[in-house]
Amino acid sequence: MTDVKSSEQLASCARKYTHCEEELRQTIEMLYFAYRDFTSGSDEILKEYGFGRAHHRAIYFVGRNPGLTVSNLLEILKITKQSLNRVLSQLVRDGFIEQRPGSIDRRHRLLTLTEKGKDLENRLTENQRDRISGAYTAAGRSSVKGFRKVLIGIMSDAENLSRFD
Repeated sequence: MTDVKSSEQLASCARKYTHCEEELRQTIEMLYFAYRDFTSGSDEILKEYGFGRAHHRAIYFVGRNPGLTVSNLLEILKITKQSLNRVLSQLVRDGFIEQRPGSIDRRHRLLTLTEKGKDLENRLTENQRDRISGAYTAAGRSSVKGFRKVLIGIMSDAENLSRFD
């Protein structure tokens, strides 16, 4: 594998795109490998339940936003209603997520994790928290700030970007 470049070289490279194709490709590869390893522990747990990553994302975001509407979850996940309905129906049926009508508009379905759902969310997220915490500790505070800026720069969803201001 090619040597990883210093942050100064990469920043300079990003300003001169035509001169840094290799560095950009390395970064793309690093993102793929990081995501693979970031999700590997959770994927093993999901297999125990016959769940996939869409189930994990639904559980995670419902856990982070108790009382979230189905519409808001669709906006966050950027998946079709049909895909979400399949995942959500299974999670409700299996007792991980509870749905209740909204207090103002009873057509809204408000989602919360059950105790069983909270336990699963903690199991799924534990390895990911540990990985990020270890990486943050090793990189140092200024690197973490820079990394978060890079992630925000990669994201294209303006609505979700506002969560990180």
